[in-house]
Amino acid sequence: MTTPLIRQTWTMSAVLMNMFGQGLMLSYPSSLLPALNQPDSPIKVNLHTSSWLGSIVGISGIAGFLLSSLLMDLYGRRATHGLIMLPGAFGWLIIYLANDVPTLMVGRLLGGLSSAGTVSLGAIVIGEYTSPKYRGVFLYLKNASVCLGALCMHIISRYLHWRTIALIALIPLIIALIIIYTWPESPSWLASKRQYEKSEQAFFWLRGEHEDSRKEFGDTIKAQKAKLSKQKKKLTITDQLTGFFRKFTQKDFLKPFLIMILATIVLEMSGRHIFLVYALQIMKNITGETSLSFYYTLGIDVTITASAVFASFLVKVMNRRTLLFSSGFAAIGVLISVCLYLFLASKEIISGKETWIPTSLLVVYFILANLGCAPIPLALVGEVFPLAHRGVGTALSGVWISSCLMVGLKSTPHLLDSIKVYGFFAVYGSIMGVSLLILYFIMPETKDKTLQEIENYFNHGKFANDDVEDEEANTKMIGE
Repeated sequence: MTTPLIRQTWTMSAVLMNMFGQGLMLSYPSSLLPALNQPDSPIKVNLHTSSWLGSIVGISGIAGFLLSSLLMDLYGRRATHGLIMLPGAFGWLIIYLANDVPTLMVGRLLGGLSSAGTVSLGAIVIGEYTSPKYRGVFLYLKNASVCLGALCMHIISRYLHWRTIALIALIPLIIALIIIYTWPESPSWLASKRQYEKSEQAFFWLRGEHEDSRKEFGDTIKAQKAKLSKQKKKLTITDQLTGFFRKFTQKDFLKPFLIMILATIVLEMSGRHIFLVYALQIMKNITGETSLSFYYTLGIDVTITASAVFASFLVKVMNRRTLLFSSGFAAIGVLISVCLYLFLASKEIISGKETWIPTSLLVVYFILANLGCAPIPLALVGEVFPLAHRGVGTALSGVWISSCLMVGLKSTPHLLDSIKVYGFFAVYGSIMGVSLLILYFIMPETKDKTLQEIENYFNHGKFANDDVEDEEANTKMIGE
C-alpha cells in the first residue's frame, strides 16, 4: 500500500520531468547558435537573428501563460498540463526537420509556448496537490530540474549535433505525459466546480486522511462555499469583464500581483534564464578565451544545479523570507565585487590575467542566487494568488514573466557588446537590489502555510481563518 508521500512524489515527478525538458529547451540556443555560426553551416545567422532565436520563446510564452490560465480554469489542471506540453513536443520535431531560420523560429515559438504554460501551471499543481510540509521541497526541486536540464544541454551540445539533441529532448516530455495520465484532478479545482465529493476523494488520496488533512480540506471547502454562495449561477460576458477589471480594486489580488511583478524582476535580473542561453558568450567575455569557456561554463552549471538541489532541503529548515533576502543581498554584494574587478581590469588598473578571481566570484554568486532569488519567485506563482484569482493572476503574471524574459534574452547580446560584461552585471544587480528591497516590506512568509491560510492573509491580513469561519456562520451554504 502506497503512502501519501509516495503518491505525491509520483504525481510531482511529471512536473519535475517536464521542467527538466524545459531546461533543455531554454538552454538549447547554447548548442544551436554556435553551430549555426560555423562557416560551413547550411543555415546562416547574424547577431540580430541569433538574438531572436534566443529570445523568441518570450513572445510565445505570453500566449502560453494566457492559454494555460484559461484552460486550467475550464478543464482542470490535469488535462491542461498534458495539452500545453504537446506544442513543445511538436516544436522539437520541427526543429529537427528545419532547413532555414523561419522554421527554427516556429519550433522555438512552440517550445516557448509549452515552457511558459507549464512553468506557472506546474507551480500551481505543486501548490494544490502537495501538503504544506512538502510543498516547498517540490517547488525548489522544480527549479533544480530546470538547472539539471541546462547542465545536460551544455554537456551534450559539445558532443552531439543540434538535430540529434532536438530528438533527445523529446524523451522527458513523453515520460511526463505518461505520468500525467495517471493523475487525479486537482481537489481545489473540483471544489471550485462544486464537485465536493470528487474533491474529497482526490484530496485524501493525495494527502492521506488524518487530522491535519481533514482540517485543511474542511477550511478549503468552507471558504469555497462561502464564495460560491455569493456568485450568480450564470455570468454574462459583461459580468465577466466587470469582474476582471474589479480585481484591480481588490487588495487580495493587487498585493499578490505586485509581489509577483517584483519577484519576477528579481528572477530575471539574477541571470536565471540569461545564463542558460548565453553562458558560453558570458564566460568568453570574462575569461577572454574560447577553448576553456566550455569548462568554466560546465563548472558553474554543476555548481548551480548542486546549489538548487541543496536549497530544496534547506527550505525545510529555513523560512522563505530569510532564505530569499539573506542570499539575495549577499549575492548582490558578490556581483558588485565581480563588476569592480572586471572594470578595473578593463582599465588596466589591475591585472586581468587572474581570470580565476571573477570566475570564482561568479560561482559564489550563482550559488547564492540559486538558494533564493531563482526558485522562490517561481514558487510564489503557486502560492500567493487566492483560488478566485488564481487563473487571472497566473495569466497576468505569465505575461509579465514572458515579457521580462523576452527583453532580457533579446537585449543581452547587445548589452554585452555595448557596455561590456561588467556594465551588464552592474545594471542587472542594481535593478535586482531595488526590487528585493521593496519585496522585503510587502512579501509574507508562506513556509508551512496552507493555501487557504495564505488566502486568508491577503483577504484579512492574518493567516488564521477566524474571519472565514465567521463568514461561513453567517452565510447559507450551497449543498446543505
